[in-house]
Amino acid sequence: MPTRVLVTGGAGFIGSNVSDGFLRAGARVTVFDNFSRPGAQANARWLAASHGRRVRIVRGDIRWPRRRLGELVNEADLVIHNAGQVAVTTSVTDPRDDFAINAGGTLEVLEAVRTSRRRPALVFSSTNKVYGGLEGVRTRRVGARHVFKGWPRGIPESFPLDFHSPYGCSKGAGDQYVRDYSRIYGLRTVVFRKSCIYGPRQFGMEDQGWVAWFTLAAVYGRPITIFGDGRQVRDVLYVDDLVRAYRAAYRRIDAAAGEIFNIGGGPASTMSLLELLDMLGDLLGRRVPVGYDDWRPGDQKVYVSDIRKAARVLGWRPRTSPQAGVRRLYEWIRGNPRLFRFPGTVRSGAARAVASRGRRSAGTR
Repeated sequence: MPTRVLVTGGAGFIGSNVSDGFLRAGARVTVFDNFSRPGAQANARWLAASHGRRVRIVRGDIRWPRRRLGELVNEADLVIHNAGQVAVTTSVTDPRDDFAINAGGTLEVLEAVRTSRRRPALVFSSTNKVYGGLEGVRTRRVGARHVFKGWPRGIPESFPLDFHSPYGCSKGAGDQYVRDYSRIYGLRTVVFRKSCIYGPRQFGMEDQGWVAWFTLAAVYGRPITIFGDGRQVRDVLYVDDLVRAYRAAYRRIDAAAGEIFNIGGGPASTMSLLELLDMLGDLLGRRVPVGYDDWRPGDQKVYVSDIRKAARVLGWRPRTSPQAGVRRLYEWIRGNPRLFRFPGTVRSGAARAVASRGRRSAGTR
């Protein structure tokens, strides 16, 4: 296990859980975050209260002058790069800023690692969106879900890349830069193409996180509108299992360096929107009311990750079932009402959230 870990975006949902996981395993962690995301301050306070001096919180931005970031990289055995612009709708509104953060910022992190004395290992947070809309992949309807007609193990890492939206392009650029820096410069880099991650400490108006948004809306009585028929399916991964994947990548860094891995729930941990609503209804003891609207262009009926490569190379598999994970998330949301800024309306086709301060999509990811 690494002695010193640097987590960019370490006060975010995933970053704070990853930081906590490595701290509990005995590492010292530096959290580097610009605190632009809702909930980041609360997550930082939680980490500080839980771990005291073993965690260091540093305010900064991966786009800023390189000296500070370089100093932190020089101290690390492992860099977990989670900082990024996460909203597809924001990328469409401001593609220049999206590119500066996701592509340009990732290049700054890579350069800090390349020019450092220690050359720490680096794990980059990519996305299944690099596979695009899966045009040509046929589906069929089975009960409360859509399923692939082929691809019984899900979409593998060898599936053709097809970046959609400025967000998909900027994350895809970072994805490929991280891979190539291993080939060209010999860095120990790893790419995680994540599916739908969910769990405690998930905050904010995000173009992701449909499991958390539906749970929040159900618990606090917010209206939910489904775009399409609700049978859209994604593989979902509880955040504790993601933390285990990061630790596995470092343990096996010699085998993992230069590789790309799909990290999601896989075929055994899939869920449709309707199935999630049924789970939440069982937990609440009442039916969750929903409305329906037309399909949105480009919405994938199904996305499931093939995670066999991660099992083979990293020795990693998800352990938390969707039922157990949703229950834990539900209990955390119910137990922490003061932490949330409630949306006025939560929608999904994937999910769409409308806040008083603006309209952003919370898509099935």
